[in-house]
Amino acid sequence: MVKANLGKRRMFALAVLAGAFIALGAIFATTVTTGASGSLTFGVTKLLGGLVFSLGLILVVVAGAELFTGNNLIVMAWADKKVSTAKLLRNWIIVYLGNFVGAILTVGLMFVSGQYSFAAGAVGVNALNIANGKMGFGFLQAVALGALCNALVCLAVWLCMSARTTTDKILAIIFPITAFVAAGFEHSVANMYFVPMGLFIKAWAGPGFWEAAGTTAAAYPNLTWTNFLVNNLLPVTIGNIIGGALMVGLVYWFIYLREPHTKTPLVPRKKVVSVE
Repeated sequence: MVKANLGKRRMFALAVLAGAFIALGAIFATTVTTGASGSLTFGVTKLLGGLVFSLGLILVVVAGAELFTGNNLIVMAWADKKVSTAKLLRNWIIVYLGNFVGAILTVGLMFVSGQYSFAAGAVGVNALNIANGKMGFGFLQAVALGALCNALVCLAVWLCMSARTTTDKILAIIFPITAFVAAGFEHSVANMYFVPMGLFIKAWAGPGFWEAAGTTAAAYPNLTWTNFLVNNLLPVTIGNIIGGALMVGLVYWFIYLREPHTKTPLVPRKKVVSVE
């Protein structure tokens, strides 16, 4: 209820922060996994990427921010008639847009920093390969990967509700987030950083980068804004809503919060004591 009733400006500002926080986790994962495939197995590389990507949700939960995927759990208050449909959609739309702005601003700052050129362009090539790899999913596949991802993200947020200390929250977050990254599931807000970063590099990296990296922009023909928005971000967002709102939020609402509809209240009968 508190999240749904935030003022628009505060909600948007917190959403921009969340987009930047998730982008920081993506930056961490991109950097750590650069070159790892040459010396580590696929699974270990994905495990390392997942562990460090957990930084994003840790920052969101501990520092405080509004993340679209986690806010899918507001559906529980909606189902309990404590939040209206209008307020639910208002939160999702404002937060989604704020997350996008925060992620894109981080992309711009990272591109200007030139960090993608580190390690003789290997960091940039890894960013390009990550972005390009996300362009190869079919629509239904992307929906399914998005649903599985946000089921784990919302379970992480759900687990945090039982936490009493910062350490509890961090431990509750690490394993579900590591699991979704390692398994290759798709997170809409993370993709707002991963794919645009690849698009920025492809469009504006100088010839020095391509020469050092030993590749060209033509090697990534599927990496376009249209493919990103239509073939990745749209289905992944749909999947995220299914996974977070339906598979976690409404399921736990049904189990714990739904009022049973019975004609007569189920109350224990009073014991009749005879008095002689």
